Amino acid sequence: AAEVGVVAIRRSRHRLEHVEGSDRETAELLADLGVSASMQPAFDALWGGGESLYAKRLGAERGPTLNPVGSMAAAGVVLAFGSDSPVTEVDPWAGVRAAVFHQVPEQRISARAAFAAHTRGAHRAALRDEAGVLAPGAEATFAVWEPSDLVVQAPDARISAWSTDERSGVPGLPDLTPGAPLPTCRTSVLRGDVVHQA
Repeated sequence: AAEVGVVAIRRSRHRLEHVEGSDRETAELLADLGVSASMQPAFDALWGGGESLYAKRLGAERGPTLNPVGSMAAAGVVLAFGSDSPVTEVDPWAGVRAAVFHQVPEQRISARAAFAAHTRGAHRAALRDEAGVLAPGAEATFAVWEPSDLVVQAPDARISAWSTDERSGVPGLPDLTPGAPLPTCRTSVLRGDVVHQA
């Protein structure tokens, strides 16, 4: 950026893989430079928190600072979620749940933001801006999921600017409460061809 200018860096739309350990200043720098952050929320679900792998190996102060999805989202960084399979299972709804119920409450994001990071955000990070949405004329690549229940969920008490009352018209997503059954994939379509049918 110092050599070619911030605008040139933003236009390049760089992506960083495995963004795990970063502070607020780094998140703000990534946002300012237009860098997407590819993150794996399931890492926090498996190894985050005060007593698990990260804390044991990196210390009680540093361990819980890893996978700061909330700080990244608050700074305006484009988030792209994935599983890093085979490190964690290919289970997108578990990844969304992990971001919504991050081990560190201050790092939690809304279900809608986590869903967008696993769909549209991942495509944007791969420079496919037109993909990851259902719209007339869009590429017919999608999955059909069967949820146990649809809810408007705000697990974080800090989120109070929008209503969870179904009369508000906010579309529901599957209930991601830990322990609730996650949706089952029934059909996957890739560029118009059915590639999976349950």
